[in-house]
Amino acid sequence: MATASGYRAEAPSRDVVDAMRGPLVIEFGTDWCGHCQAAQPAIASALAGRDSVEHLKIEDGKGRLLGRSFAVKLWPTLIVMRDGVELARVVRPTDAATVTEALRALD
Repeated sequence: MATASGYRAEAPSRDVVDAMRGPLVIEFGTDWCGHCQAAQPAIASALAGRDSVEHLKIEDGKGRLLGRSFAVKLWPTLIVMRDGVELARVVRPTDAATVTEALRALD
């Protein structure tokens, strides 16, 4: 699994996300967010070797429906899901261990 490079402005609907099968990490943030930029090495490290985990980086902000449906308040926020069900959440991770711990919910 390659970590996505930038946050994409186009977001799937919540219905589409809920219908996704398999392990998924949705990362909400923005490319200009300092916390998001600082977290990228930790996120990439934690996801390394987890080829089966899909990683979506979604641009968030005012009026962005997908982020609001997950009650995202701070960036980056990572939602760990399997088969449309949220299993874990990490807000503003500062180290790979924090993200790795959340990813254990997929094991």
